[in-house]
Amino acid sequence: MSTQTPHATAHVVDDDTSAIPSFEASGGDWSEIAEEAARLGEERIVVNMGPQHPSTHGVLRLMLEIDGETVTEARAGIGYLHTGIEKNMEFRTWTQGVTFCTRMDYVAPLFQEAAYCLAVEKLLGITDDVPERATVIRVLMMELNRIASHLVCLATAGNELGATTVMTTGFTAREEILKIFELVTGLRMNHAYIRPGGVAQDIPPGAVDAVREALVTARHYLRQLEDLMMANPILHLRTKGIANLSLAGCMALGMTGPVLRSAGLPYDVRKADPYCGYETYDFDVPTSTDADAWSRIVLRFEECYQSMRIVEQALDRLQAMGAGPVMVADKKVAWPAQLAVGADGMGNSLDHIKEIMGTSMEALIHHFKLVTEGFRVPAGQVFQTVEHPRGELGVHLVSDGGTKPYRAHFRDPSFNNLQAVSMMCEGGQVADVVVSVASLDPVLGGVDR
Repeated sequence: MSTQTPHATAHVVDDDTSAIPSFEASGGDWSEIAEEAARLGEERIVVNMGPQHPSTHGVLRLMLEIDGETVTEARAGIGYLHTGIEKNMEFRTWTQGVTFCTRMDYVAPLFQEAAYCLAVEKLLGITDDVPERATVIRVLMMELNRIASHLVCLATAGNELGATTVMTTGFTAREEILKIFELVTGLRMNHAYIRPGGVAQDIPPGAVDAVREALVTARHYLRQLEDLMMANPILHLRTKGIANLSLAGCMALGMTGPVLRSAGLPYDVRKADPYCGYETYDFDVPTSTDADAWSRIVLRFEECYQSMRIVEQALDRLQAMGAGPVMVADKKVAWPAQLAVGADGMGNSLDHIKEIMGTSMEALIHHFKLVTEGFRVPAGQVFQTVEHPRGELGVHLVSDGGTKPYRAHFRDPSFNNLQAVSMMCEGGQVADVVVSVASLDPVLGGVDR
Protein backbone atom coordinates (compact mmCIF):
# COMPACT_ATOMS: atom_id res chain seq x y z
CA MET A 1 0.00 0.00 0.00
CA SER A 2 1.28 3.48 -0.74
CA THR A 3 -0.03 6.98 -0.20
CA GLN A 4 1.01 10.19 -1.96
CA THR A 5 0.72 13.89 -1.19
CA PRO A 6 1.83 16.87 -3.30
CA HIS A 7 4.83 17.39 -1.00
CA ALA A 8 6.08 13.93 -0.07
CA THR A 9 5.91 10.26 -0.90
CA ALA A 10 5.76 7.70 1.92
CA HIS A 11 6.10 3.93 1.28
CA VAL A 12 4.93 1.59 4.04
CA VAL A 13 7.01 -1.60 4.11
CA ASP A 14 8.33 -3.93 6.81
CA ASP A 15 11.29 -1.66 7.62
CA ASP A 16 10.02 0.87 10.21
CA THR A 17 12.41 3.66 9.20
CA SER A 18 11.34 3.59 5.56
CA ALA A 19 7.88 4.85 6.50
CA ILE A 20 9.30 8.31 7.19
CA PRO A 21 8.37 10.77 4.38
CA SER A 22 11.38 11.95 2.38
CA PHE A 23 11.75 15.40 0.87
CA GLU A 24 14.15 16.76 -1.71
CA ALA A 25 14.87 20.44 -2.40
CA SER A 26 17.18 21.30 -5.25
CA GLY A 27 18.07 24.03 -7.71
CA GLY A 28 19.75 27.42 -7.68
CA ASP A 29 21.74 28.71 -4.75
CA TRP A 30 20.52 26.01 -2.40
CA SER A 31 22.15 23.22 -4.45
CA GLU A 32 25.48 25.04 -4.57
CA ILE A 33 25.44 25.70 -0.83
CA ALA A 34 24.45 22.11 -0.02
CA GLU A 35 27.13 20.65 -2.30
CA GLU A 36 29.83 22.86 -0.79
CA ALA A 37 28.75 22.00 2.75
CA ALA A 38 28.79 18.28 1.96
CA ARG A 39 32.23 18.55 0.35
CA LEU A 40 33.68 20.31 3.40
CA GLY A 41 31.85 18.08 5.85
CA GLU A 42 30.14 21.04 7.48
CA GLU A 43 26.69 21.65 8.85
CA ARG A 44 25.26 25.01 7.84
CA ILE A 45 22.09 26.91 8.50
CA VAL A 46 21.00 28.93 5.48
CA VAL A 47 18.11 31.37 5.89
CA ASN A 48 16.34 33.88 3.72
CA MET A 49 16.14 37.14 5.63
CA GLY A 50 13.70 39.98 5.16
CA PRO A 51 12.13 41.97 3.84
CA GLN A 52 12.51 44.34 6.78
CA HIS A 53 13.43 47.60 5.02
CA PRO A 54 10.36 49.35 3.52
CA SER A 55 12.10 49.62 0.15
CA THR A 56 12.86 45.89 -0.11
CA HIS A 57 9.28 44.86 -0.85
CA GLY A 58 9.98 41.52 -2.52
CA VAL A 59 12.92 42.90 -4.50
CA LEU A 60 15.94 42.24 -2.29
CA ARG A 61 16.64 38.68 -1.21
CA LEU A 62 19.23 38.29 1.55
CA MET A 63 20.66 34.78 1.84
CA LEU A 64 22.51 34.32 5.12
CA GLU A 65 24.64 31.42 6.25
CA ILE A 66 24.67 31.55 10.04
CA ASP A 67 26.51 29.83 12.87
CA GLY A 68 24.30 30.45 15.87
CA GLU A 69 23.69 34.22 15.81
CA THR A 70 26.81 34.96 13.75
CA VAL A 71 26.58 35.61 10.00
CA THR A 72 29.32 33.61 8.28
CA GLU A 73 28.29 34.49 4.74
CA ALA A 74 25.82 36.98 3.28
CA ARG A 75 24.61 37.13 -0.29
CA ALA A 76 22.31 39.74 -1.82
CA GLY A 77 20.03 38.66 -4.62
CA ILE A 78 18.29 41.36 -6.66
CA GLY A 79 16.19 41.47 -9.79
CA TYR A 80 12.62 40.48 -9.04
CA LEU A 81 10.87 43.72 -9.99
CA HIS A 82 12.10 44.57 -13.52
CA THR A 83 10.19 47.75 -14.21
CA GLY A 84 11.84 48.04 -17.62
CA ILE A 85 12.19 51.81 -17.33
CA GLU A 86 15.33 52.12 -19.47
CA LYS A 87 13.85 50.01 -22.28
CA ASN A 88 10.52 51.84 -22.16
CA MET A 89 12.34 55.16 -22.58
CA GLU A 90 13.56 54.00 -25.99
CA PHE A 91 9.96 54.04 -27.21
CA ARG A 92 8.99 57.48 -25.89
CA THR A 93 9.96 61.02 -26.84
CA TRP A 94 12.79 62.77 -25.03
CA THR A 95 10.29 64.78 -22.96
CA GLN A 96 8.17 61.73 -22.11
CA GLY A 97 11.31 60.04 -20.78
CA VAL A 98 11.09 62.25 -17.69
CA THR A 99 7.87 60.53 -16.59
CA PHE A 100 9.69 57.19 -16.59
CA CYS A 101 12.98 58.01 -14.89
CA THR A 102 11.25 60.00 -12.13
CA ARG A 103 9.71 56.70 -10.95
CA MET A 104 13.02 54.87 -10.54
CA ASP A 105 13.76 56.20 -7.08
CA TYR A 106 10.35 57.31 -5.86
CA VAL A 107 11.82 58.72 -2.63
CA ALA A 108 14.05 61.17 -4.54
CA PRO A 109 12.40 61.57 -7.97
CA LEU A 110 13.65 65.06 -8.76
CA PHE A 111 17.28 63.92 -8.98
CA GLN A 112 16.60 61.46 -11.80
CA GLU A 113 14.63 64.17 -13.61
CA ALA A 114 17.46 66.70 -13.22
CA ALA A 115 20.24 64.31 -14.29
CA TYR A 116 18.28 63.12 -17.33
CA CYS A 117 17.32 66.65 -18.44
CA LEU A 118 20.87 67.96 -17.98
CA ALA A 119 22.07 65.11 -20.21
CA VAL A 120 19.45 65.86 -22.89
CA GLU A 121 20.41 69.55 -22.80
CA LYS A 122 24.07 68.62 -23.32
CA LEU A 123 23.15 66.61 -26.41
CA LEU A 124 21.05 69.53 -27.70
CA GLY A 125 23.84 72.01 -26.91
CA ILE A 126 21.50 74.28 -24.95
CA THR A 127 23.02 73.98 -21.47
CA ASP A 128 23.86 77.70 -21.35
CA ASP A 129 20.45 78.66 -22.76
CA VAL A 130 18.42 77.32 -19.83
CA PRO A 131 17.02 80.38 -17.99
CA GLU A 132 18.69 81.17 -14.68
CA ARG A 133 15.34 81.15 -12.90
CA ALA A 134 14.70 77.57 -14.04
CA THR A 135 18.17 76.51 -12.83
CA VAL A 136 17.63 78.06 -9.38
CA ILE A 137 14.22 76.36 -9.13
CA ARG A 138 15.89 73.04 -9.96
CA VAL A 139 18.40 73.54 -7.14
CA LEU A 140 15.61 74.54 -4.75
CA MET A 141 13.55 71.44 -5.53
CA MET A 142 16.50 69.03 -5.44
CA GLU A 143 17.71 70.23 -2.05
CA LEU A 144 14.21 70.03 -0.58
CA ASN A 145 14.04 66.52 -1.99
CA ARG A 146 17.42 65.65 -0.41
CA ILE A 147 16.04 66.61 3.01
CA ALA A 148 12.86 64.58 2.43
CA SER A 149 14.88 61.55 1.29
CA HIS A 150 17.23 61.63 4.29
CA LEU A 151 14.21 61.94 6.59
CA VAL A 152 12.79 58.73 5.12
CA CYS A 153 16.12 56.99 5.72
CA LEU A 154 16.38 58.13 9.34
CA ALA A 155 12.70 57.50 10.10
CA THR A 156 12.55 53.99 8.65
CA ALA A 157 15.86 53.03 10.27
CA GLY A 158 14.36 53.94 13.62
CA ASN A 159 11.24 51.95 12.85
CA GLU A 160 13.27 48.86 11.93
CA LEU A 161 14.97 49.03 15.32
CA GLY A 162 11.63 49.28 17.11
CA ALA A 163 11.52 53.05 17.65
CA THR A 164 8.14 53.94 16.17
CA THR A 165 8.28 57.51 17.47
CA VAL A 166 11.40 58.10 15.36
CA MET A 167 9.42 57.07 12.29
CA THR A 168 6.36 59.20 13.02
CA THR A 169 8.50 62.27 13.79
CA GLY A 170 10.57 61.84 10.63
CA PHE A 171 7.55 61.41 8.39
CA THR A 172 5.83 64.39 10.00
CA ALA A 173 8.83 66.54 9.05
CA ARG A 174 8.85 65.12 5.52
CA GLU A 175 5.18 65.96 5.13
CA GLU A 176 6.00 69.68 5.28
CA ILE A 177 8.26 69.27 2.23
CA LEU A 178 5.77 67.13 0.32
CA LYS A 179 3.20 69.92 0.73
CA ILE A 180 5.65 72.26 -1.03
CA PHE A 181 6.14 69.74 -3.85
CA GLU A 182 2.37 69.51 -4.28
CA LEU A 183 2.08 73.30 -4.30
CA VAL A 184 4.76 73.71 -6.99
CA THR A 185 4.33 70.61 -9.17
CA GLY A 186 0.82 69.41 -8.35
CA LEU A 187 2.16 66.06 -7.11
CA ARG A 188 3.78 64.73 -3.94
CA MET A 189 6.12 62.42 -5.84
CA ASN A 190 6.94 61.28 -9.41
CA HIS A 191 6.57 64.88 -10.52
CA ALA A 192 7.90 65.05 -14.13
CA TYR A 193 8.41 68.72 -13.22
CA ILE A 194 11.95 69.21 -14.52
CA ARG A 195 11.83 69.10 -18.32
CA PRO A 196 14.47 69.36 -21.07
CA GLY A 197 15.07 73.11 -21.38
CA GLY A 198 13.83 74.16 -17.95
CA VAL A 199 10.88 73.30 -15.71
CA ALA A 200 7.20 72.65 -16.47
CA GLN A 201 6.03 75.91 -14.89
CA ASP A 202 7.17 78.68 -12.60
CA ILE A 203 6.62 78.44 -8.86
CA PRO A 204 3.18 79.81 -7.97
CA PRO A 205 2.59 83.14 -6.19
CA GLY A 206 3.38 82.88 -2.48
CA ALA A 207 5.56 79.79 -2.91
CA VAL A 208 8.73 81.48 -1.60
CA ASP A 209 7.00 82.44 1.66
CA ALA A 210 5.43 78.97 1.90
CA VAL A 211 8.86 77.32 1.59
CA ARG A 212 10.31 79.59 4.28
CA GLU A 213 7.46 78.65 6.64
CA ALA A 214 7.85 74.96 5.82
CA LEU A 215 11.58 75.16 6.58
CA VAL A 216 10.88 76.52 10.06
CA THR A 217 8.49 73.66 10.82
CA ALA A 218 10.74 71.02 9.24
CA ARG A 219 13.75 72.30 11.19
CA HIS A 220 11.72 72.03 14.42
CA TYR A 221 10.86 68.37 13.73
CA LEU A 222 14.39 67.62 12.54
CA ARG A 223 15.82 68.86 15.84
CA GLN A 224 13.21 66.82 17.67
CA LEU A 225 14.26 63.76 15.67
CA GLU A 226 17.90 64.52 16.41
CA ASP A 227 17.16 64.66 20.15
CA LEU A 228 15.32 61.34 19.95
CA MET A 229 18.17 59.57 18.17
CA MET A 230 21.46 61.19 19.17
CA ALA A 231 21.09 60.66 22.92
CA ASN A 232 19.46 57.23 22.72
CA PRO A 233 21.75 54.66 24.41
CA ILE A 234 20.07 51.73 22.63
CA LEU A 235 20.67 53.35 19.24
CA HIS A 236 24.32 53.89 20.20
CA LEU A 237 24.72 50.20 21.05
CA ARG A 238 22.97 49.05 17.87
CA THR A 239 24.87 51.30 15.44
CA LYS A 240 28.32 52.24 16.79
CA GLY A 241 30.99 49.96 15.36
CA ILE A 242 28.33 48.17 13.28
CA ALA A 243 28.29 47.86 9.45
CA ASN A 244 31.89 49.00 9.17
CA LEU A 245 33.26 49.69 5.71
CA SER A 246 36.68 51.29 5.45
CA LEU A 247 37.72 53.85 2.84
CA ALA A 248 39.65 51.14 0.98
CA GLY A 249 36.52 48.97 0.93
CA CYS A 250 34.37 51.87 -0.29
CA MET A 251 36.81 52.65 -3.11
CA ALA A 252 37.03 49.00 -4.15
CA LEU A 253 33.24 48.68 -4.36
CA GLY A 254 32.55 52.05 -5.98
CA MET A 255 30.58 53.36 -3.01
CA THR A 256 29.44 56.98 -3.01
CA GLY A 257 27.26 59.32 -0.98
CA PRO A 258 27.01 59.28 2.83
CA VAL A 259 28.54 55.79 3.02
CA LEU A 260 31.73 56.97 1.30
CA ARG A 261 31.83 60.24 3.23
CA SER A 262 31.44 58.32 6.53
CA ALA A 263 34.82 56.74 5.70
CA GLY A 264 36.48 60.16 5.40
CA LEU A 265 36.47 61.06 1.68
CA PRO A 266 34.62 64.37 1.04
CA TYR A 267 33.52 63.39 -2.48
CA ASP A 268 30.39 65.23 -3.59
CA VAL A 269 29.49 65.77 -7.25
CA ARG A 270 28.16 69.25 -6.40
CA LYS A 271 31.73 70.22 -5.47
CA ALA A 272 33.78 67.88 -7.68
CA ASP A 273 31.91 68.46 -10.95
CA PRO A 274 29.37 71.27 -10.35
CA TYR A 275 26.11 71.51 -12.28
CA CYS A 276 23.14 73.88 -12.03
CA GLY A 277 25.49 76.55 -10.66
CA TYR A 278 26.24 74.71 -7.40
CA GLU A 279 29.69 76.29 -7.38
CA THR A 280 27.98 79.62 -6.58
CA TYR A 281 26.26 78.32 -3.42
CA ASP A 282 27.80 78.34 0.04
CA PHE A 283 27.62 74.92 1.72
CA ASP A 284 29.89 72.31 3.30
CA VAL A 285 30.38 68.59 2.69
CA PRO A 286 30.34 66.87 6.11
CA THR A 287 32.54 63.79 6.62
CA SER A 288 33.48 61.32 9.33
CA THR A 289 36.20 58.70 9.79
CA ASP A 290 34.22 56.25 11.94
CA ALA A 291 32.90 54.41 8.85
CA ASP A 292 30.02 52.79 10.72
CA ALA A 293 26.21 52.97 10.81
CA TRP A 294 26.23 55.60 13.56
CA SER A 295 28.41 58.01 11.56
CA ARG A 296 26.04 57.70 8.58
CA ILE A 297 23.11 58.74 10.77
CA VAL A 298 25.03 61.79 12.00
CA LEU A 299 26.11 62.72 8.46
CA ARG A 300 22.58 62.57 7.10
CA PHE A 301 21.39 64.94 9.81
CA GLU A 302 24.20 67.35 8.95
CA GLU A 303 23.45 67.08 5.23
CA CYS A 304 19.84 68.08 5.93
CA TYR A 305 21.04 71.29 7.60
CA GLN A 306 23.44 71.98 4.72
CA SER A 307 20.58 71.53 2.25
CA MET A 308 18.52 74.02 4.23
CA ARG A 309 21.37 76.52 3.77
CA ILE A 310 21.23 76.01 0.01
CA VAL A 311 17.41 76.28 -0.05
CA GLU A 312 17.54 79.61 1.78
CA GLN A 313 20.11 80.95 -0.73
CA ALA A 314 17.95 79.75 -3.65
CA LEU A 315 14.88 81.47 -2.17
CA ASP A 316 16.81 84.73 -1.82
CA ARG A 317 17.87 84.51 -5.48
CA LEU A 318 14.34 83.81 -6.71
CA GLN A 319 13.03 86.76 -4.71
CA ALA A 320 15.77 89.07 -6.01
CA MET A 321 15.47 88.18 -9.69
CA GLY A 322 11.68 88.49 -9.93
CA ALA A 323 9.47 86.88 -12.56
CA GLY A 324 11.10 85.54 -15.69
CA PRO A 325 11.13 82.66 -18.19
CA VAL A 326 11.58 79.10 -16.90
CA MET A 327 11.98 77.38 -20.29
CA VAL A 328 14.43 77.88 -23.16
CA ALA A 329 13.40 80.42 -25.77
CA ASP A 330 13.89 77.98 -28.68
CA LYS A 331 10.35 77.01 -29.63
CA LYS A 332 11.61 73.91 -31.42
CA VAL A 333 12.57 72.50 -28.00
CA ALA A 334 10.43 74.33 -25.44
CA TRP A 335 7.14 72.76 -24.46
CA PRO A 336 4.50 74.68 -26.43
CA ALA A 337 2.71 76.13 -23.41
CA GLN A 338 3.28 76.60 -19.72
CA LEU A 339 0.76 74.88 -17.53
CA ALA A 340 -1.13 78.07 -16.66
CA VAL A 341 -4.42 77.41 -14.90
CA GLY A 342 -7.47 78.33 -16.94
CA ALA A 343 -10.81 79.75 -15.82
CA ASP A 344 -12.10 76.23 -15.20
CA GLY A 345 -9.22 75.54 -12.82
CA MET A 346 -7.69 73.02 -15.17
CA GLY A 347 -5.38 72.82 -18.17
CA ASN A 348 -3.88 75.58 -20.26
CA SER A 349 -5.11 79.16 -20.09
CA LEU A 350 -8.02 80.14 -22.33
CA ASP A 351 -5.89 82.85 -23.97
CA HIS A 352 -3.40 80.24 -25.16
CA ILE A 353 -6.15 77.94 -26.47
CA LYS A 354 -7.80 80.88 -28.24
CA GLU A 355 -4.53 81.80 -29.95
CA ILE A 356 -3.58 78.39 -31.28
CA MET A 357 -7.16 77.41 -32.20
CA GLY A 358 -8.41 80.68 -33.60
CA THR A 359 -5.64 82.94 -34.86
CA SER A 360 -2.55 80.86 -35.70
CA MET A 361 -2.74 77.65 -37.69
CA GLU A 362 1.07 77.44 -37.57
CA ALA A 363 1.04 77.54 -33.75
CA LEU A 364 -1.54 74.76 -33.67
CA ILE A 365 0.50 72.56 -36.06
CA HIS A 366 3.69 73.22 -34.10
CA HIS A 367 1.93 72.39 -30.83
CA PHE A 368 0.57 69.16 -32.26
CA LYS A 369 3.89 67.99 -33.75
CA LEU A 370 5.98 68.86 -30.69
CA VAL A 371 3.62 67.06 -28.31
CA THR A 372 3.00 63.95 -30.43
CA GLU A 373 6.31 63.55 -32.28
CA GLY A 374 8.75 65.43 -30.05
CA PHE A 375 11.92 67.32 -30.92
CA ARG A 376 14.95 65.78 -32.60
CA VAL A 377 18.24 65.46 -30.73
CA PRO A 378 21.56 65.48 -32.66
CA ALA A 379 23.29 62.10 -32.85
CA GLY A 380 25.84 61.49 -30.12
CA GLN A 381 26.22 60.26 -26.58
CA VAL A 382 26.64 61.94 -23.22
CA PHE A 383 27.22 61.07 -19.56
CA GLN A 384 25.88 63.32 -16.80
CA THR A 385 26.18 62.90 -13.03
CA VAL A 386 24.45 64.54 -10.07
CA GLU A 387 24.79 64.13 -6.30
CA HIS A 388 21.79 61.99 -5.35
CA PRO A 389 20.90 61.53 -1.64
CA ARG A 390 22.26 57.97 -1.88
CA GLY A 391 25.39 58.84 -3.85
CA GLU A 392 26.50 59.58 -7.39
CA LEU A 393 23.73 59.16 -9.98
CA GLY A 394 24.93 58.86 -13.57
CA VAL A 395 22.93 59.03 -16.80
CA HIS A 396 24.28 57.74 -20.11
CA LEU A 397 22.20 58.77 -23.12
CA VAL A 398 22.74 57.83 -26.76
CA SER A 399 20.93 59.59 -29.61
CA ASP A 400 20.75 58.46 -33.23
CA GLY A 401 19.38 61.83 -34.29
CA GLY A 402 15.73 60.89 -33.75
CA THR A 403 12.91 61.99 -31.49
CA LYS A 404 13.49 59.16 -28.99
CA PRO A 405 16.55 58.00 -27.03
CA TYR A 406 18.43 55.21 -28.81
CA ARG A 407 19.69 54.09 -25.39
CA ALA A 408 19.22 55.34 -21.84
CA HIS A 409 21.15 53.85 -18.94
CA PHE A 410 21.34 54.97 -15.32
CA ARG A 411 24.15 54.36 -12.84
CA ASP A 412 21.96 54.16 -9.77
CA PRO A 413 23.71 54.56 -6.39
CA SER A 414 21.46 52.03 -4.63
CA PHE A 415 22.56 49.32 -7.07
CA ASN A 416 26.26 49.96 -6.47
CA ASN A 417 25.94 50.44 -2.73
CA LEU A 418 24.16 47.10 -2.24
CA GLN A 419 27.43 45.38 -3.13
CA ALA A 420 28.62 46.25 0.36
CA VAL A 421 26.03 44.09 2.16
CA SER A 422 28.33 41.05 2.50
CA MET A 423 31.36 43.07 3.66
CA MET A 424 29.26 44.88 6.25
CA CYS A 425 27.43 41.84 7.58
CA GLU A 426 29.83 38.89 7.57
CA GLY A 427 31.27 38.22 11.02
CA GLY A 428 28.51 40.23 12.70
CA GLN A 429 25.22 39.29 14.31
CA VAL A 430 21.99 38.47 12.48
CA ALA A 431 20.32 41.49 14.12
CA ASP A 432 23.05 43.75 12.68
CA VAL A 433 22.03 42.86 9.12
CA VAL A 434 18.97 45.08 9.60
CA VAL A 435 21.21 47.97 10.66
CA SER A 436 23.64 47.39 7.78
CA VAL A 437 20.97 47.51 5.08
CA ALA A 438 19.33 50.54 6.70
CA SER A 439 22.65 52.42 6.75
CA LEU A 440 22.94 51.96 2.97
CA ASP A 441 19.52 53.57 2.49
CA PRO A 442 18.65 51.56 -0.65
CA VAL A 443 15.62 52.21 -2.82
CA LEU A 444 15.11 49.16 -4.99
CA GLY A 445 13.03 50.93 -7.64
CA GLY A 446 16.31 52.30 -8.94
CA VAL A 447 18.03 48.92 -8.83
CA ASP A 448 15.49 47.10 -11.02
CA ARG A 449 15.12 49.71 -13.69
